[in-house]
Amino acid sequence: MAEPNLQEIHDFLFDIALKAGDMITSANPSTVDTKKNYDAASDLVTETDKAVEDMVSSSLKSRFPNYSYASPVQTPPHQARLSLPLTLRRTLPKGANDSLPSFLGEETSTTGRLTPAPTFIVDPIDGTTNFVHAHPYISISLAFAHNLKPLVGIVYNPFTQHLYHAIHGKGAYLTAPTVPTSHPPRPGSATENSEAVVSAYARTRLPLKMPAPALTGLKRALVAVEWGNERSGGNWEAKTKTFASLAGDESTGGAMVHSLRSLGSAALNCCAVARGDLDAYWEGGCWAWDVAAGWVIVEEAGGRVVGGNEGEVEPAVDSRRYLVVRGSEGGKGQEEMIAEFWGAVKGKLEYEY
Repeated sequence: MAEPNLQEIHDFLFDIALKAGDMITSANPSTVDTKKNYDAASDLVTETDKAVEDMVSSSLKSRFPNYSYASPVQTPPHQARLSLPLTLRRTLPKGANDSLPSFLGEETSTTGRLTPAPTFIVDPIDGTTNFVHAHPYISISLAFAHNLKPLVGIVYNPFTQHLYHAIHGKGAYLTAPTVPTSHPPRPGSATENSEAVVSAYARTRLPLKMPAPALTGLKRALVAVEWGNERSGGNWEAKTKTFASLAGDESTGGAMVHSLRSLGSAALNCCAVARGDLDAYWEGGCWAWDVAAGWVIVEEAGGRVVGGNEGEVEPAVDSRRYLVVRGSEGGKGQEEMIAEFWGAVKGKLEYEY
C-alpha cells in the first residue's frame, strides 16, 4: 500500500464530519441504552451513535477500499478489554498486526487497541450523555493514525458549527461561522473560496491568541476534568482525591486552580486546550477514539499530551489516561505545568481493556 495521502484523508474526513453533523442535529435521541456488557449505567449509546458510525464506515469503505474494516465480534467488548492488559499491544507476535482491523470505531471495536497499521479512528458522538440530555457540547471525532501516531484530526460540534481540524506538520485550525449558515465549506469545493462563503465562515489558526501566553502554574489555571463511568474503586478514588487536590485551598495543600470544568466531551476538551481557552485537561478512562483527533489538534497548536500519571512522558494513544497542556510561546511554562500537575495527582490511574 502506498504512503497515505494525509491531505486527501483530511479533506474526506472533513466532508464526512459535515454529513454526520446533519444526522446528529436532525436526530431525536429517543432510543437510549447502556452499552452491552458494561456495568456503568452512565455509559449511554443511542441509535444515532450507531447510525453515524455505520455511515462513516461505509463512506470510508467506498473511498478507501484497500483498508480493512472487519472487526472481530466473537468476544463481547467488555470481556475482551478486561482480558487484554495494556502491555499486550507491545508484545503482539510479528505479523499479528496484518490481521487486525484498520478501522477503530467506538460502537464496533472489540478491544479498543490501536495497531501500527494505517487506521481510521472514529467516535460517532463524543458526549452521548450530553446528546441525550440535549446539552449541545458534543462532537463527532475522526482521526487517522499510522505507526501508532495520530496524523489527521477532525472534531466537529454541529450545534455550534465549530469544526477543528489538523494535519501533522501543517498546523491546527478552527473553521467557524461569522454569521449563521448551513455548515462549513468543504475543502476543495467550488464554494470554498466564494465571496459568500468567505464572508460567512472564518478559518483561524490555533491557538486563537498568538503569541500564546506563558503558562504560569496551576494557581492561575482553568482545568478540565471528567468524572467518567467508573464510580467506585481505585480509579474513582484517585480521581476524586485529585479533584480535591487541584481545587482545594492552599492552606490545606491544594493547588487552588482558578476552577475546574467538567464538560462531557474529551475531543472538545482537547480542542479547548488547543484554542487556549483551557490551560490543561486531565482524564482517565476514555479510549483512543475519544482523544486521537484532539491529540493531533493539540500538538499542532503547540500543546503537549503526556500521561495522566507522573513520569508518563510519551503515552500511547490507547493508554486511557492523559494530561493535555496548552501551547505557549516557546513552550514557556509547559514543563513546569506538567510537573506541578503530576505532583497534584493523588493515587495512580490504572485501566485495562
